[in-house]
Amino acid sequence: MANTAKATLTEGPVGKTLAQLTWPVVFGLLGMVAFNLVDAFFVGQLGTKELAALSFTFPVVLVIHSLALGLGIGTSAVVSRAIGEGDQQKVKRLTTDSLVLSVLIVAFFVGIGLLTIGPVFRLLGATPELLPLIKSYMRIWYLGMVFVVVPMVGNNVIRATGDTKTPSAIMLTAVGINLILDPLLIFGLGPFPRLELQGAALTTVFARATTLVVAIYVLAHRDRMITLVMKPFKSIIDSWKRILYIGLPAAGTRIIIPLVIGFITRIVSAYGAPAVAAYGVSSRIEYLALAVVWGLASVLVPFVGQNWGAGRFERVKRGVRLSGRFSLAWGFGVFILLAVAAHPIASVFNKNPDVISGIVLYLRIVSLAFGLQGVLILSTSVLNVLNKPLHAAGMILLQMVALYVPLAYLGSALFGLTGVFGALALVYTLGGTAAHLLLKHVIKTTV
Repeated sequence: MANTAKATLTEGPVGKTLAQLTWPVVFGLLGMVAFNLVDAFFVGQLGTKELAALSFTFPVVLVIHSLALGLGIGTSAVVSRAIGEGDQQKVKRLTTDSLVLSVLIVAFFVGIGLLTIGPVFRLLGATPELLPLIKSYMRIWYLGMVFVVVPMVGNNVIRATGDTKTPSAIMLTAVGINLILDPLLIFGLGPFPRLELQGAALTTVFARATTLVVAIYVLAHRDRMITLVMKPFKSIIDSWKRILYIGLPAAGTRIIIPLVIGFITRIVSAYGAPAVAAYGVSSRIEYLALAVVWGLASVLVPFVGQNWGAGRFERVKRGVRLSGRFSLAWGFGVFILLAVAAHPIASVFNKNPDVISGIVLYLRIVSLAFGLQGVLILSTSVLNVLNKPLHAAGMILLQMVALYVPLAYLGSALFGLTGVFGALALVYTLGGTAAHLLLKHVIKTTV
């Protein structure tokens, strides 16, 4: 049994290390997608109203997930650097304080959330007919929010040690529990009561509760990264400041991106429902196509953090360099695949020829810049670890808000739907190039 977290990523071949770390994370990311799809599939069997009610909850759930992910990114960044420095007391202090912080944030949002279900969802456009269904789901979800937020922070701490397999195994276990319990509690199979949307919420809470138990067990007993020693409140506040300095900008940018997508959807809606459907499907295909890059971005956090903390700057530079090259090569391969197979891939999702043509248009234009978008994703992850969260947030805001929204409007006016998708390819290209140059400058001036 390990007594403390050790710096395991400061030795060995850089490329091989990153590859071994990445593949479990990719499975975990796909597991998160599967988790949401399972809920939508079974709730969809109840009827259109129930599925619409669940769909209304997604923006609010996404905001909370973004906040939890931001906290997780901030915690992973500071903990991995402390591990690299070899300061075990600092590792324990940051880990413990991050979990306490996440519980306090949960308590705040549970109180606010339960009191504002009606006003918030009316603001989102929910009809009086759907509000009772939404309330039945969200009341349970809010009360179980601790099981959603705390494990996400805990899993990021586990990844900070260089262990990417355990968090992914935890997530896949939750997917399995969700898959088993959803039909039992939603439809009331066997001895279970028929709870419909409430059943879906209870299943989510129970599945996430298992991730909390396992994550805390791993951190407390296997890795010995939690301490019960009380420190002065000023020390705890200092830990929270370090975590939030990185975590809040990371969370904020993740919340802004869906809002930008909402603006773009409004532009696309001018071309009819098939165009909106095509845009929605294409965005999901893009996420799957870049899942490997997202996984690599996630593992760069502990890799860069540990090596930077240990003063192994050449390993950091090599890791960043290899990751960027991989993203460009992966993006080019995906572009070739999608350029050739766009039509059959689109046909899997919908049979409407207008929807298919919209998906094909998106995939053949935007995928040309997937490689450089991957470079931006990787660069912003590294900037967070190097304690430059405002630089990372600034790059995303520049790309998505300052460039994408006005260029999409302009592209739509000049070239129609082709112009909207072309604008996205252009901002991916500009954003990836700018992020690469910025990161290169930060590393050069920081060492």
